[in-house]
Amino acid sequence: MDAFLTDAEGLAGALQQLLNAPATGETKPTLPTTVPTQGTGPDVALATLRPFLIDGARNLGAAGFFAHMDPPTPWITWAVHQWTASQNQNLLHPDTAPTARDLETRLISWLAPIFGMDGGHLTPGSTVANLTALWAAREAGATEVIASASSHLSVRKSAHILGLPYREVAWDSPGDVSQSAAVITAGATSTGEIEALDAAPAAAWRHIDAAWAGPLRLSGRYSALLDGLENGDSVSISAHKWLFQPKESALVLFSDSAAAHESVSLDGAYLSVPNVGVLGSHGATAAPLIATLLAYGSEGIAGWIDHSMELADDLHELVVQSPVLEARTTPNAGVVNWRRTDISVDATMAGLPDDIFVSSTMIHGERWLRSVAANPMADPGLIVAAIEGV
Repeated sequence: MDAFLTDAEGLAGALQQLLNAPATGETKPTLPTTVPTQGTGPDVALATLRPFLIDGARNLGAAGFFAHMDPPTPWITWAVHQWTASQNQNLLHPDTAPTARDLETRLISWLAPIFGMDGGHLTPGSTVANLTALWAAREAGATEVIASASSHLSVRKSAHILGLPYREVAWDSPGDVSQSAAVITAGATSTGEIEALDAAPAAAWRHIDAAWAGPLRLSGRYSALLDGLENGDSVSISAHKWLFQPKESALVLFSDSAAAHESVSLDGAYLSVPNVGVLGSHGATAAPLIATLLAYGSEGIAGWIDHSMELADDLHELVVQSPVLEARTTPNAGVVNWRRTDISVDATMAGLPDDIFVSSTMIHGERWLRSVAANPMADPGLIVAAIEGV
């Protein structure tokens, strides 16, 4: 049973492998094709996995990474993840996680008012957050889900799971919405667009999918972009996007969390408290985020977001100054859509050096490069020079 005892030397060795620069030129080990009968021991197992989990991983904080809605994470979250794994708390049961439950309650009490909500809970991502919000909407009487063409695929997925019809609408003429759960997007995946947050005022339930742009509410400079957010019935936010948290971390918040939670809660014979929401067992996922807020404060996170927004503006300015590049629009919530004017997007991406990363998307039938300002350490000049040099 030694595996369950603290091995200071083994933990120190694992940390050292994390701190060392990624190895280069080494042959990646071959993993077995079936479950091993005899184990190799922790040291060999870690050495085997390092090329997959560290050396072969994408460096989201590299200067040349200006691609997806996936940020680098502050080192304090790595440390807290080790702590939570070592204790393996299950927040489903108060008796197995008395203090970890308190941490999640405290975190929600900190964050919910920032978004004009009175409570909520954590989920593994905004897909589950959207599903939970629409579940509450259904229980409150909504009989269909409506959203624009910019909505995230999780909205359609949630409607399907919940057995609700899904209708795509234009917000300036949505038709009868009196029985609808209206999902308004604050930070579209392809473009970063923030839709009118006062859309569908007569809807039975108004959910703001702020998975990407929601954390702008922490910023003194950009908070006004989300004015009206507080008038929703529910809000979803991906903490593993612009709150710079490890996967899997998100929040679903409600204007009346007591009623919403009651509508999505079930009891079980083995439970001492009701099980709220989609999840059963879940771990102390609040810990890395509360540690980040304790260490850097809301102003610290806002500073990272503000700088990221500036990087998007810098990238856009370089694009419009270039004779071979074009921008689709000015940046929307830190997302830049751009491309070469003389070669295709696919050819552009195929010609990029190994240390430069941008993504691509389809917008109204046209393919564009997509650069998302999730990495505060990105270098727009480096990226533009690489694209121009393809």
